[in-house]
Amino acid sequence: MPISAEVMANVKAERIRRIADLTNRKTRERAGRFLIEGPQSVREAVLWHPDVVQDLYVEVSGDQPDSPFANPTIAKIAGKALQFGVYVHKATRAVMDRISSDAQGIAAVGDLHAMREALRYDDTRHDGDGEPFAAAFWQVRDPGNAGTVIRAADAAGCDAVVLVDECVDPFNPKVIRSTAGSLFHLPVIAMTTDAFLDWSHKQDMTVIAADVYGTDSRSPESLTDVLAERRDAKAAGASPVGEAILFGNEARGLPAAILEQTDRIVSIPLYGKAESLNLGTSAAVMLMSLAMAGR
Repeated sequence: MPISAEVMANVKAERIRRIADLTNRKTRERAGRFLIEGPQSVREAVLWHPDVVQDLYVEVSGDQPDSPFANPTIAKIAGKALQFGVYVHKATRAVMDRISSDAQGIAAVGDLHAMREALRYDDTRHDGDGEPFAAAFWQVRDPGNAGTVIRAADAAGCDAVVLVDECVDPFNPKVIRSTAGSLFHLPVIAMTTDAFLDWSHKQDMTVIAADVYGTDSRSPESLTDVLAERRDAKAAGASPVGEAILFGNEARGLPAAILEQTDRIVSIPLYGKAESLNLGTSAAVMLMSLAMAGR
């Protein structure tokens, strides 16, 4: 597909309004499309799922057909998109700002149904070494937190992210932006609590709850002890096991009823006066520690 000869300059155009409205979940569902903002996320979407990207909108420095792209970074992304057959539209800064105040000169519209299909988890193949390693998040509601934990799971080499129960929509533009492209690297699936526990056990994954307090009948193990145990087992030549690490809601953590159904409860030790860590930091510390111990 070619690059459009026209430079889109009308901020009130119906097409631009429809794109900007993709920030609304109901609009995304009705249209079957979603918005990808900013150079990092758009670049990763184009590189990993070019078949999902329907249109690319790129800022140019003027309003004439031969106007150059606003900067080399977005020009490079646009060039790669053209190689994959994505239709590229030039637009003025005012139009890009109308599409999204967070676009930084580039935005894309993706096929929502195709992306959901691409994010499905195939248990016959996973990208990590050894046994499957998943990160699960129960009722994560904040878009920024959701994006951060998906990025942490990607960095730790997780084979999947599971959004458990009523979580924020992963196609919320703020979630996508906060993942810095990681949404396009690994499966992200949604399940109820019961379905997640059943799925984990069918995959022979040990369910580890990340929790500070535990329950009345079960105190949490320290992450340092778990890592030491992991090192000893590895030195003894023990076979690795699959694991699903479950994190709780930002404000409420995990309820006791769910904790009692997990195989282990593990807490991150705190050496200063802070009562706890936020969700994004907890996920990064726990997932990276376990990943490093297992490799």
